[in-house]
This record gives sequence, structure tokens and C-alpha cells, in this order.
Amino acid sequence: GKLIVASDEQQRDTELPKLVEYAKLNGVDLQILSKEEVSSMEPNVASEGAVFSPSTGIVNSHALMTSLLSDAEECGAMLALRCRVEGGHVIQPANNGTSTIVLNVDETEISCDNVIVCAGLASDKIASSILSSSLSHNNTALRETQQPIIPRQYYAKGNYFKLENQRSPFTRLVYPLPDSKGGLGVHATIDMSGNTRFGPDVQWLDPDITKDTTGNPYEVDMNVDPNRATAFYDAIRKYWPRLKDGNIVPDYAGVRPKLSHPQMRNVNSELGDFVIAGEKDHGVRGLLVLLGIESPGLTSSLAIAELIAKMMK
Repeated sequence: GKLIVASDEQQRDTELPKLVEYAKLNGVDLQILSKEEVSSMEPNVASEGAVFSPSTGIVNSHALMTSLLSDAEECGAMLALRCRVEGGHVIQPANNGTSTIVLNVDETEISCDNVIVCAGLASDKIASSILSSSLSHNNTALRETQQPIIPRQYYAKGNYFKLENQRSPFTRLVYPLPDSKGGLGVHATIDMSGNTRFGPDVQWLDPDITKDTTGNPYEVDMNVDPNRATAFYDAIRKYWPRLKDGNIVPDYAGVRPKLSHPQMRNVNSELGDFVIAGEKDHGVRGLLVLLGIESPGLTSSLAIAELIAKMMK
């Protein structure tokens, strides 16, 4: 299970009920707990109340992906690693026949009936390349706008610290309320070995990092700056005040794609968490583009797959 804790009365009375309503709209059953009920469940958590998600758990992500790969291969799929997709274009046949999407893969062209662009940090670049190249291939939707209808992605680095020299204080996942800066807040997670980690924070990368071909989010320094520990202590102690000085150390970092950026306030402001763009969005039959799929995308991966399967029919 997971606790999402309120650190003051305003959060308890206003923000927690909002989360419960959002969850109901998505078919998730959450329970609001009092301060006393939280203490009974997790004695080390300091709060004014919390939302409890009994269905939340942890999963071995690598084992899950291996299992999914095995299922896919049984159905005839083939995984090709270390193949760089550099872009592509769309060929529209005469007499309104079926279009073909041509991918440029390691200087080789591969013709496809259907393409799902699920390339993480590079999804928007690959999709924009395909759509931009298609402007000269009689694509009506693109010709009318003269630009690809694909939202741009931005990037935020997320840093983690791990707990040392102190026993893990929780038996469940513990989250603060979502961070207004764009993340879920510095939360406590427990891995498959029982170790406790805290993170991620939100470290926005320059919005121009992918403005030209020289910017590459995959080349960002993935070391965790030890100086960020100060902000971590402050965030963690809001729900675990007994954390001792010197007991969290840098662990690892990652970069997630975002659909908005604080320096670009009017861009993509109407978009939700994820974008799955199909023919009605960009005008190319057989092309699906997944954008802004950050870490909750793993949790919702099977639901996303079901939606994609329906959209591709």
C-alpha cells in the first residue's frame, strides 16, 4: 500500500479530498485517514492525515520487461537492440491507397504499415522528423498547417538519495502531496531488497537542450550532486522528522520527458499527463506517437498497450 500524507491542516482539508475525487474518476479506490490512523499504520510518519491506496505495490521492473518480451516473442515479435532510428518519412500512394511509413534505421530504410513511436526522450524528435519529411508527400493535414502537429517534450532530471546507517522507518510507500514544480514530491520507496530510497526531486534542464542537433538529453551528467541533500533533508523531514544528519547519500538519477516547462509557461499548457497522438492528431495513418511518458508510464504500461491496440485497429 501507499500513503500520501498531508503536512498541515490546509492540505488535509483541501488537497486530500481532491486526490480522492481524481482517483474516483479513474476508477481507483482511495481512503482518507486521520492523523491517528496514519500513526497506527506507520508510527514513524508525521502528518495531519493521509490518503491510503491499498492497491499500490512494488514490482521488479526488469523481470516485468523480460516477461513481456517473452510474451511478445511468442506472438512473433522480434527485439532489435542497438539500432538507431534517425527519422523517416511517409509515402502516399496514388489513388488513395494505403500509405507507407519509411524509417531510417542505421542508414537503412525499413518500410512499415504501422509505426509506434515510444522512444522516451526522443519520441518528439523522431515523430517530428517523420512528419516534417512528409510535408512533401501530399499529406493534406500537414500541408494545411505547414508544421508537424506533435507537442514538444522538455526534460527534468530526477535525483535519488538512499538511506544509510539508519533502519528503514516504513513498511509502506510514503509520498507527500504532489510537488507544484512538476513532480510527485520527494517520496520514500522500498525496493525488492527492502532498501529505502528518497526521490526524485525536479531539476529542470535547459528548455533549449534539444533545440538543435547538438543538444542531447542522453548526455546529461547523471551524477547526483551531494549539495542537493539539503533540500532532500527538508523535504523528507516534513513526514519523517527523525531522519538523522548524514544518513542519506547520493544514489542515482534519471531524466524524464515532460510536456511543459516552467520557462515555457504558455506551451502545451492544455495537455494532460501523457499524450498518445494518432491519425486524427497528425493526419498520418498507421503512426502512433507516445509523448511525456514518464515514470508512471511503467505502472500504466498494460493499460497504455490496450489503448494502443484499440487505436491501431
